Amino acid sequence: MGLIIAANWKMHKTASEAAAFCRELKQREKDLRGVEILICPPFTALAAAAAALDGSGIKLGAQNMFWEEQGAYTGEISPAMLKEFGVSHVIIGHSERRHILGEDDAAVRRKLETALNHGFTPLLCIGEREEERNRGETSDVLERQLRAALEGLNPGVLKDLVVAYEPVWAIGTGRAASPTDADSAAGLVRQVVEKLLAGESASAPRIQYGGSVNASNIGSFTALSSISGALVGGASLEVDSFTALILAAKEAAGC
Repeated sequence: MGLIIAANWKMHKTASEAAAFCRELKQREKDLRGVEILICPPFTALAAAAAALDGSGIKLGAQNMFWEEQGAYTGEISPAMLKEFGVSHVIIGHSERRHILGEDDAAVRRKLETALNHGFTPLLCIGEREEERNRGETSDVLERQLRAALEGLNPGVLKDLVVAYEPVWAIGTGRAASPTDADSAAGLVRQVVEKLLAGESASAPRIQYGGSVNASNIGSFTALSSISGALVGGASLEVDSFTALILAAKEAAGC
């Protein structure tokens, strides 16, 4: 399976800043071939990013999505609103949504089902907090999050699912997980998915690593056969650093 490198800009970049970034990245696209590249700007910059990326192979993603089609849900965004801008991927259950904004496993499940039902490729985020890691609960936490999100779903709708392992203690701290940790988490993801889906989707999903990932350490993750890319935060905010990360990922993965 090919690499997928996703830029999660979080609450960064105005529409004009997003457009400038995307235009410059588009100019460098020929050097980045062989990698599926995804840009996830703030909702306010989706239109500008879509226009700037037009004609390229770089894909557009959203950082979140509500589970209803429309209604009295102040501040939320619907599947149709995202489709209008050509969004193909949606980040679901990022740790900042879970731990800062209070999304529980039930909300993550509803959003995942809605994303799948509307033809989006979900990037399902899972990961343990530092205190859970210190108590030796990483496997339990990851399995709980996966079961809550995936149990009972039709295996056929999960063929394009991406799971992003993002240990909460590594996000924005400059302290990445070790490749051994990432490989272990990826193995657990595959075991749980195969068990939940009765082996019908054993080759899926693709698994990303996220959490203080940059051009210097990405190769240690994508060199692993179990890791198929990265969900990138801070290192995706400048074209130079994001391009360097993609090139390093490509080289390590041999693609």
